[in-house]
Amino acid sequence: MTDVAVSRGKNCTVGQFSAMASPCEILLETADMALCRELTLLAAAEAERIEQKYSRYRADSVLSQLNQGAGQWQQLDDETAQLLTFANACYQLSDGLFDISSGILRRAWQFDGSDRLASQAQLAALLPHIGWHQVQLKPKQILLPAGMELDLGGIAKEYAVDKVLQLLRAQFTPSSLPSIVVNFGGDMHCSRPRHDGSLWHIGIENPGLVDHAISAVGLTTGALATSGDSRRFLLKDGVRYSHILNPKTGWPVTDAPRSVTVAAPNCLLAGMLATTALLQGASAEAFLQAQGLKYWLVA
Repeated sequence: MTDVAVSRGKNCTVGQFSAMASPCEILLETADMALCRELTLLAAAEAERIEQKYSRYRADSVLSQLNQGAGQWQQLDDETAQLLTFANACYQLSDGLFDISSGILRRAWQFDGSDRLASQAQLAALLPHIGWHQVQLKPKQILLPAGMELDLGGIAKEYAVDKVLQLLRAQFTPSSLPSIVVNFGGDMHCSRPRHDGSLWHIGIENPGLVDHAISAVGLTTGALATSGDSRRFLLKDGVRYSHILNPKTGWPVTDAPRSVTVAAPNCLLAGMLATTALLQGASAEAFLQAQGLKYWLVA
């Protein structure tokens, strides 16, 4: 079981733990420390379940088993089928730029702040195994081409945020539901407005100065998600290379904003739109304007 910590915040209680390589917290509009601890334990257990199920690092995860079974039809459980259906919609909306089969590009790229770029030969060897259009997906079955691997790193954390909030909401009747914010590494979802009418103030990180905010957003309900290159990048000859990769070329996207934050009804949608906007490069803002949702860009 993941270790959790509970403390008092300003007009709330705060539960904290680590999951999915991120600091995670639950903000709860109550002074009841015992209740906050109970909900934080539930949240941590659900995050751990999702992480174990879809981790590419665990040989026994559902995701790893799907990758190991590439080349043959495989059965899908309901949850995985729904996630892959969402991934298919992401691929279609982004014109093939949001592609969960592009994770194997990590074999060529290590975004550790160094100046080591991938070679074109490395990318040429990987690109034939990328392309969601090659996948055959039925309601409860999937066929991955041999050599292809799926990576849910682009949606798993946001999915976990939504699932955790859904789980916590279920612990209350509608009339007793407090305002709850689930925040996993800056991707968050809020249950309802606070009873006292105040806002949850959420900082948007400065990509040029990690752990410092450049502005604050007032959150009452719905979700926020941010995608950017503040923590993962390469720097060579004065050029900064983002970890956001174009799956069609294998190379980092150019002329994109440093970060994009999107407000949406749920975190999964907000995260997908933020990442897809970055994948548009110089057309990021035009893409976001077409979605009709609130957003914040940092150039």
